[in-house]
Parts: sequence; C-alpha cells; structure tokens
Amino acid sequence: MTIQWPTQYDRSYLPSPNSKYWNKELETMNPEERERKIILPKLQAQLKYAYERSPLYRRKWNAAKIKPEDIRSLADFEQIPILTKEEIRQDQKEHPPFGTNLCVSISELARIQGTSGTTGKPTAFGISKGDMERIAEAHARTMWGFGMRQEDIVFIGSFFSLYWGSWGALVGVERLGAVAFPFGAGVPGQTDRAIEWIKEIKPTIFYGTPSYSLYLAEKAMEKGLDPAKDFGFRILFFSGEPGAGVPSTKKKIEETFGGICIDSGSTAEMTPWMSNCECEYRQGMHLWQDIVYAELVDPVTKRRVPYGKEGVTVYTHLERTSQPMIRFFAGDISMWVNDPCPCGRTYPRLPKGIYGRADDMFIVRGENVYPSAIEDVIRGIPGFGDEYRIIITREKTMDELIIQVERARGVNAGEVPELKKKLESELRTRGLRAVIQILEPNSLERTEFKAKRVIDKRSLYDEITQKKSEMS
Repeated sequence: MTIQWPTQYDRSYLPSPNSKYWNKELETMNPEERERKIILPKLQAQLKYAYERSPLYRRKWNAAKIKPEDIRSLADFEQIPILTKEEIRQDQKEHPPFGTNLCVSISELARIQGTSGTTGKPTAFGISKGDMERIAEAHARTMWGFGMRQEDIVFIGSFFSLYWGSWGALVGVERLGAVAFPFGAGVPGQTDRAIEWIKEIKPTIFYGTPSYSLYLAEKAMEKGLDPAKDFGFRILFFSGEPGAGVPSTKKKIEETFGGICIDSGSTAEMTPWMSNCECEYRQGMHLWQDIVYAELVDPVTKRRVPYGKEGVTVYTHLERTSQPMIRFFAGDISMWVNDPCPCGRTYPRLPKGIYGRADDMFIVRGENVYPSAIEDVIRGIPGFGDEYRIIITREKTMDELIIQVERARGVNAGEVPELKKKLESELRTRGLRAVIQILEPNSLERTEFKAKRVIDKRSLYDEITQKKSEMS
C-alpha cells in the first residue's frame, strides 16, 4: 500500500451496505505490518511537515536536539517531547489568535473552532479545507464500524457552537451519506420540542452526552412516553462525558432506549475526535492508530506503558495540515490492551473507556471545567472572601454545579444580590451555569495544607440510585 501525504480520499467511495468494514485491508491488517507500512511513514511525513511549517515545533524540537530524520521507528518517536495544553494556550496568548502552530495560510482555512474557554482563555482551532475532508472521512469510517448506514436518520442533540463534538458528528454523518438531523441543545424549552420532533421524525441514531440522553428520557417518561417504544433509537453514541464507558450507565442507557450505547471521543485538540471509538460489539474504544496515533504513557516519566497497564493518553495527528498535535498530552486516564476484538479489527482498545483525568479537570454536562478558571472569576470580583467550594451533584439525571463563596468582611447583606448576579454573569461568559450560594465570612473550613475545594457527589448519587434499583 503506497502512502500519499497529505492523505487524499475519494469522496465518492462508499463500502457495500453489507460490509462490516469501511476499509477492510487497513482495519484488519497485522498490527506490526500496519505500524511499518502505514503508521510510521505517515508519522515521518507529519513530523517533516510540522518541522518545516510550525515555529512552535521547530523551537521545541531544536531545544531537545531532535530532528524529524532522527525518527526511524516508533520506538525512536518516544524521543519527541510531549506537548501540553498549557504550552498551546501560552503560545496563543503570545501570538494571537492561533499561536505559531498554524501551518497554513488563513485563506486555506475552512473553519475556526475552539474550546469553551472554561480554562480561562479559549483555545482557537483553525481547520484547513483539506483537514475538514479528512476529519469527515475518519468519522464516517468509525461510525460505519458501530453500524451506521445510509438509511439512518441521526439526531444530533448537542450544542452547535465552538464545541467540536456536534460539528464532528455532523460532517461524519454527511460523509457517510446518512440523514443528518442537527437538532442542537441548550435553548430553553428545547428538550420538550426535541421529544415532539423525535416522535414525529423517528430518527434511528442519537448523538449527544450521556447525561442529556437520560434527561431526555426522563422528560419523555413524565409525558407518559416509553423511550424504547416511542423513540426507536437503535444506536446511541456519545462524547463529552465518560458515562458511555461506565458499565452501569451504559446498561441504563441501553435498557432505557432499547438501542446499543457507543462510547467515543478523545479531545477537541485531536479532532478527528472519533479516532477513539467503540465498534458494534462494545468491547471498549478502538484506537484507530492509522488516523491518530495514540500512546498510553506513565504520567511521571512520560514513557509508554505496556499493554495491560494503566496510563494517560498522548495523541499524534497523522493527517493534519493546519494545526497538527504531535505527542499531545491529553491526560485522560485509561488502560489499554491489544487482545482480539470480535469485530476482527486489529487496533489496540481501551476496554474500560476513559475513566479519569491526570489533572484536576472535571466535566459537567459535557463541558470541561477547571477549578482555576472559577477561582480566577471569584478573585476578580471585589466583595468576595478568599475561600470557596465547588460542589458537583446529580439531580435526577442531570449534573448540577454549585459554587459556595463567602462574602468579604465589610460587605453588608444588602450587597449580596448584586454580588451573586455579577458572579453568575461572569461565569456565563465562560460557558458555565452554576447555582451560587453566598455564605457568611468564615463559614468554610480553612487549612494550612491543600484545601479540598472540589467536592464531587455524583458517585454518591449513583450508589444510591443503584441501591434503589437493586431493592426494587
């Protein structure tokens, strides 16, 4: 198989509807042969391109005394230094808006996407026209792997904003030739309208977050509907939250809707984010290594861990011309294996999905939230004390973010409503919705060591729900 780089795909190509694979040769290839003939040549071409086009990588690799021509094997590739989110944010802060890693001209871009900004400053993504084609191809291929076909109608129940999830799902659906139903989310009253539309249109596939799917089901049952009978989804696939990889949540989704639950997704920076995606057998997420090369590394040494061990995710684009991410430290905690999958694909898998974070980030309703971003908002508003708490709860099936903050000494009770309003407003500008509780000075516990300011009560809710289920 001859490797062309940048990779060009035939947009007219579609597999036979009866084919299990989008590209059987690639997907079932001997892993060592795939690494030698496909992954390594793509990787070497990507490294050479990035070194020539990206001042960010040229500086970084020169400092490490590494050149692209030094990488003659995947083992050599571990010499390439890790890239962090903080480096990207700092680079974009110093060289706005895209930093020094935009490898194409503005005229070559098709889209500008970005993060939600809950980390403090949004990260901007410029995506070239060619990259959009390759993202669509990659997503169509992985969607085909979990059973999507041209006759399917795909309900996309997620935000259409700078958030990549919805757009990635949409372009994949369109490339595959299925029917896109881009309903969206986040508008007041949207869930009630979604229920009516789903009853009317009868989409066969759902995309969104696990939390939203269960909330949708809950609202439907309040109206006397049975989601399994009245909706008719045969496949539900998810990103944005780890729930679809949690066995109890996966089981609940499948029992509620009567369809199969598919876990997918890496990070926005690594789009095509569906390069981590389950197949129809749901034995964990396949790492589609010839699209995005994934490694699991020790969080301290940053050395690759063997199969069967836990590590954190590091990703490298193999087909990206605009803003390639090379050895990007995503920091998701998982365990990987290379055991055979019933589907016949020979990629490594994450059998338990992604189940943690190497840093202190937490996810609420599909949004990445950093405590430091909330702290930055609180401390930027005069009138608040120095102590606060972030509490995450789960009311029924939806996550709730509660922020407890003390009013400063000298601030009287009459000023509290305006303070609360300002904090809510500042948080909303960063994409966060929260319940604000303003407390009296010295209400919260102090410590001279590390303050435990983030309290996640969702696991307690899940335990109680599970016990109630067992007792019923």
